[in-house]
This record gives sequence, structure tokens and C-alpha cells, in this order.
Amino acid sequence: MKISRWVVAGVAVALGARAGSASAQVEGERYTVASAHPVAAIQDTETPAQRDARMAWWREARFGMFIHWGLYSIPAGTWDGKPVGFIGEWIMNSASIPVADYKALAPKFNPTDFNAHTIVSLAKAAGMKYIVITAKHHDGFAMFDSKADPFNIVQATPFHRDPIRELAEECRKQGLKLGFYYSQDQDWTAPGGAAYKTGDHNLPTHHWDKAQDGDFATYLHTKAIPQLKELLTNYGDFPVVIWFDTPTEDMTPALAGEIVALLNQHPNLIWNNRLGGGYKGDTDTPEQYIPPQGYPGRDWEACMTMNDTWGYKSYDMNFKSTETLLRNLIDIASKGGNYLLNIGPDSMGDVPPAEVERLQQVGKWLAVNGEAIYGTQPTLFGPEAGSFSATEKDGEGKPKFIPEWKWRSTTKKDKIYIELFQWPGASFHLDNVQRNVTGAYLLGDPAHKKLKVTKSDGGTDVTLPAKALDPIATVLVLTTS
Repeated sequence: MKISRWVVAGVAVALGARAGSASAQVEGERYTVASAHPVAAIQDTETPAQRDARMAWWREARFGMFIHWGLYSIPAGTWDGKPVGFIGEWIMNSASIPVADYKALAPKFNPTDFNAHTIVSLAKAAGMKYIVITAKHHDGFAMFDSKADPFNIVQATPFHRDPIRELAEECRKQGLKLGFYYSQDQDWTAPGGAAYKTGDHNLPTHHWDKAQDGDFATYLHTKAIPQLKELLTNYGDFPVVIWFDTPTEDMTPALAGEIVALLNQHPNLIWNNRLGGGYKGDTDTPEQYIPPQGYPGRDWEACMTMNDTWGYKSYDMNFKSTETLLRNLIDIASKGGNYLLNIGPDSMGDVPPAEVERLQQVGKWLAVNGEAIYGTQPTLFGPEAGSFSATEKDGEGKPKFIPEWKWRSTTKKDKIYIELFQWPGASFHLDNVQRNVTGAYLLGDPAHKKLKVTKSDGGTDVTLPAKALDPIATVLVLTTS
């Protein structure tokens, strides 16, 4: 991970010009290139009905698990006895670790505590519907059995097991979907792989070891594309998602087109907007923030950490509260997006207890209130109340929106859900309801006791009990016709 709006924008504009387009348009983290792609992607040729069918499970899911796990979990944020700044999975880049020294971590990687059943069961207990795991991050280490390159968990470590295969088998058993994150541009251990400068994301390649030097196209043809072929063909009906990251100017439209030709062989596949080469993919990917109004008309997925890192750092204890995680989930669903929430297992394969605890708590809320999240549409009541910060910036470099956490709303064809964060007292008032409200009840009330609804020229009022049913969010259901 990490990409800023400015990288996507810069790559989109630069590559649009290379492709001979008259113009390129950038809006937040999505971009379009006016000229035709060198290889037409499925998004270029499918009908709206076909797209709706392909995206249906993803839109229904609303909540998924991101897993960042790899060799970087061994140093766990420390190198040469000193803590290294920035996020855990970037430690090789942040500390300018030579390729040989980093590769020397592989013989020490033996995560014997890893248990696919435990991981998938945790995701299911949390109410998550799909998992996306780092099959290869920027360090170039493959967390799967790769014949294309020996720097992988099966060949280079004493573990000699393929956790991706084990997760795939367990996801099938428990009914979850599985997708793969793959760093297509950055690869800090393969000659020719791209490398951003830590925390800066300047477009020019930033190598710190001569062993990294080489030709990007050669890297792509000898490692990245062959490994993508392995991931797309060796795991049965998975992956359902390919999650690309950090595109660079090296990914020309022509090279990106070669990857797209491969993706097109899997017509049900969903992939994001981080391939590069002017391809917008299926999903926008705001990172570590929630856009104030989502991305109307686009499928989008906010990816976020539970603390401050993606890959495991032993000393990062700045975990968000369960309340914050649930508010994020509800807020994202109210804007029509998905929430991809990260866990970072340690070098033994164990998920940090603080992450387990919070996921279990989120799952308890969803077990009661999931109807208000899964398969819902955005709010009918417009943007939430709040204000923009005078000093803080969001992931797009714009003033950060500070919302008022009073309530959010999601919808279905015949229901409006009001997720109440602050209990309003004896009644809840809505000025303008675009549907005919026929009844009301609290979702957390097993009896679904009918609540009094009063409609007048001034709006709609629902009489409420004295206390909230849930300290974080109580869901009021309005039935409509």
C-alpha cells in the first residue's frame, strides 16, 4: 500500500498524453483517458446489465477483510535495532535495505501458527463477505507457490506451504469470496521493478541498490505477468478480485494492455483503478479516508487499517475503537461503498489480539443489524452534516471533512434504515422523506414492536423508546411503499 491521488492523477495525465489522447480528466482517484485503450478492457465492451451482473456479489457484500502479510512481519518495524518510520510493509524501502539483506529474511520465515480456518472464521465472525490478501507486495516476495520466480514462501522458506491455496480451500468451505492483491509495478527485489521513494511517491524510479537495476518491461514479462497467470489459473474459482497498487509511469498503456488481455480471459473478474496505463478498472479505492459523498455512479471501496500500519509493526498499538470501525462501515455503506478493513498477522501467522477483539465486536453488531448494511443502496437524504477542517487534508489533498456523527441512512426497495449514533430522545424527525412511510420499528428489537409514525406538513416523526438498544448504533427501520 500506499498511493495518493496525485500519483494516480499524474500517471493518468502522462499516460493519456502518451496514448495520443486529446485530453485526460482526473476526478479524485478515478480517471478517464479520451483515446481508445490499446487493448479493450471488459469495462469498455460490456453492457450496463452485464456489468450489474458481474458486480452483483461485490455490491451486496459491503464488507471485506484486507490481509497484509509477508517477510516484513519479521522485522516488524525495526531494523538494526532501531524503529523505522512509515508503514510496516515498506520497511525495505524506508530503511534502504539492500536486496541481499532483505532476501536473507526468507530462511527465517516459518509461520507455523498460520491457520487458514482461523483466519476465514474470523472474517466470517466479523460479518465480512470476502477476503483480499497480499499475494505479492512491493518487496517482491510471493506468498504463494510460484514457478515463475523462486523468491516465494514455498521455495525460499522452511514453511514450504502455500497459504493462498489453504485460504482458497477454507473460503470455499465457509462460503467467502477470495481475492488477491498484487503489486504489478513496484518490486524492490526484482531487477527492473519500480520503486517509489518512501512517503513521497515521486514518479521517477527510486533505487538504492544496484541489484534493483534493470528493464521494467523485462521484469513485467518475466515475473509480474507470469505470476499473475499463476494466480488467475492455479486456485480454481478464485480469485474473484485482483487488487493492483501504486501504478508508475513505467506502466505504459501498451504494457498495461498486456495485463488487461490476461484479465479479459476471466470475464467475471473484478479489478481496481490502480493498474495504470489509463485503465480505470471497476472500483475506486480511497485509502484511509471516506469521501464525503462517496463516488456517485461508480463502485468504490475504502481500504483502511485498524491501527496506523498495514503490515505488522510490533509497537503500533494505536488501534481504532470498535465504535470508530462500525461508524466507518455504516458511513461507507450510506454512500454506496464497500469497507475493506485490514489485518496484519505477525511473523508466526497470528492475528494481533486487538484486531481479533475488534472484529468479533463488529460481527456481533452485524449479526443483529446486518440487514441495514448488506445489499443496501445509498442514503436518500443527501450529504451528512459536518464541516471542513482548516488545517487537515484528506487522501485527495483536499480539506478534511469532519462529519457530525448523529445518524446515517441506508436503503432498500421497501425500507429505509436510519443508523442512530446519538439517541435523539423521545422521537426522531425527518424533514423530507421521498417515500410513503407505512411503519417503523427498531431492527435490534426481536419482536419488531411497531413504533408510532406521525406525518405532517413539517415532515415525519417516529416515537422512540427512552433508551437506545445499542450504545454504538441503533437501527431504526422505516417500511415504505
